[in-house]
Amino acid sequence: MRRRAFGLAAALLSLAGCTAAPHASPAAAPHGARPSVRHGAGSSARLRSPSSPATRPPPGFRGPLPGDLMIADRGNDRILIVDPHHHVLWRFPRGRRGPRLHFDDDAFFADHGRRIISNEEGDDAIVQIAYPSGRLRWRFGHPGVPGSAPGYLHTPDDAYRLNDGLVIVADAYNCRILEIRGRRVVRTIGQTGVCRHDPPRSFEPVNGDTPLPDGHILVSELRVPYVDELTLRGKLIRSWRAPVHYPSDPQPTASGNIVLADYWSPGAVVILGHRTGRVLWRYRVTSGPGELDHPSLAAPLPGGKVIVCDDYNDRVVVIDRRTHRIVWHYGHRGVPGTAPGYLDTPDGFDFVPVTPTGQPDPAAITHGPR
Repeated sequence: MRRRAFGLAAALLSLAGCTAAPHASPAAAPHGARPSVRHGAGSSARLRSPSSPATRPPPGFRGPLPGDLMIADRGNDRILIVDPHHHVLWRFPRGRRGPRLHFDDDAFFADHGRRIISNEEGDDAIVQIAYPSGRLRWRFGHPGVPGSAPGYLHTPDDAYRLNDGLVIVADAYNCRILEIRGRRVVRTIGQTGVCRHDPPRSFEPVNGDTPLPDGHILVSELRVPYVDELTLRGKLIRSWRAPVHYPSDPQPTASGNIVLADYWSPGAVVILGHRTGRVLWRYRVTSGPGELDHPSLAAPLPGGKVIVCDDYNDRVVVIDRRTHRIVWHYGHRGVPGTAPGYLDTPDGFDFVPVTPTGQPDPAAITHGPR
């Protein structure tokens, strides 16, 4: 599914002009047995030194991507970690034996870099695997069996594990946000199966639940495109009608604004004012190599650029906000594959800072409050 006070220590984003507004286009569902509500997972990670924007990256990381990148390669049922030079540093599954993934829509580091949590959107389950061993540590849901009864999910999107162990997930087609501790749901925001925009009492199908450093979450709703800010206790802070066709995974910037992907074709990325919802910047190219096809996630990078999961173009791209040009990519546009340098419908990512010696530093990632 396309689907995320904002004190995120990521790149400060300067304002830029807007392109022409998008024109209508038929909605398309992600690849898979059932239509997907949105796609991607986004990274709202709050980074600490040595990877903060004030720290100069080590040699080899001073280009458009100032660190490594974990990618949820959904069409290939795998997770990759790659560096700016397209080298694959780690992959899961790691062999023919052991746990597998099915339709891994998002992947985020958790537990101080010791775990990865991934929602298997098309398999109605969430998993946590140990990093770097790849051992299965936790599962919630009944694989391949959608439902709304206790213990069941229906197209889960954007699962995060917070530092205190709480797992939050947008249970998309049940139109609710779940908070899970252990194997028990401890809070439901919204009413199961009541799918209309009336937050926090009810929501349209939801495809994002990005945790913020202040303990709030950003929720994206479909059909009637809204972005909502709520507390983890379910109190509504504010709600914006998003100027997009299909809002996917709103992400906060360091200055408190919102980066939002438009899961459409041609796709777009917008930056919205936090308090007004006004469009501050828009990227939308309607033809050629810069055109996006159902981008599911967009997030700020240290240095001011924006990274985007360009799902149906089988690539992840970095966009320079000043020039409106793609300046880095992993994957080949419109050519799915499994070989090094190729992806198949990538649907999520997590930016991974590096140490002063250039090693991946997932322990520096925090999603939500510290």
